Amino acid sequence: MKLKPLLIAVVTVAAVWFGAPYAADFLQPDTSAEAPAPPGATDEPASEAPQDDIPSGEPSTPVTGAPSEEPPTDEPAEEPEVEAPAAEEPSEPISAEAKAAIVFVNKKNPLDASYKPDDLVVPDVKFSFDGDNPKKQLRREAAEALERLFAQAEEDGIELRAVSGYRSYATQKAIFERNASIKGEEEANRTSAYPGQSEHQTGLAMDVSAASVNYALEEIFGETEEGIWLAENAASFGFIIRYPQDKEEITGYKYEPWHLRYLGVELAEFLTEQGLTLEEFLEE
Repeated sequence: MKLKPLLIAVVTVAAVWFGAPYAADFLQPDTSAEAPAPPGATDEPASEAPQDDIPSGEPSTPVTGAPSEEPPTDEPAEEPEVEAPAAEEPSEPISAEAKAAIVFVNKKNPLDASYKPDDLVVPDVKFSFDGDNPKKQLRREAAEALERLFAQAEEDGIELRAVSGYRSYATQKAIFERNASIKGEEEANRTSAYPGQSEHQTGLAMDVSAASVNYALEEIFGETEEGIWLAENAASFGFIIRYPQDKEEITGYKYEPWHLRYLGVELAEFLTEQGLTLEEFLEE
């Protein structure tokens, strides 16, 4: 073929002009059209997976063995709830020995007819009556505490009067029989004790009143300025309101806002803060 010598000449000139490498590339035979295709090879592009289940406009999610990660969020992770510790029971303010030594009198725990404290004195406070009378008496420690309580009341502009302290077994017997003759025995026993069952025989109880109720021992005293002050301050001087409101089923007696019982400051404050009667404290 006459074209071949001409082609060789052109390549030779190109090699001189452009350099040998370009001419060598030019002279390489074109084998792309002649090489047989490997088995299974095809000129068609590889088929793609069908897209019928993928909504248009949304990218497909690759299927892998691991769960897809959730998008990040600005919300803080919830912390596990921590159970609050149980409230501790308040410790008792006195020893077991001191607790056992408390003179405890009620309808279930009577005193002997001959019981009489040997340290009875008359406190230096104002009374609702004149003259000497055993019911002015209290045991010495209780009498001194009552003096401090009355002094503080006076300083705070509260005028109290002591009405009835110590009573013997015989005196309590006469009082109860008189009340029972007027009200009937059952009703009388809601406010008046049988002989031997009265706290007044201990020498640790004092009934207190004020001129605002004509020195009477009535529930209305608890609503007076004097009665309210007494309820709020008695414990600071070692006394409790022995028969509080709404505790008749426990104490056995109706509400008596005038009836003070001496226990000492620690125990009186504990019972008042916890809302406990002497029965609830000693019979638990």
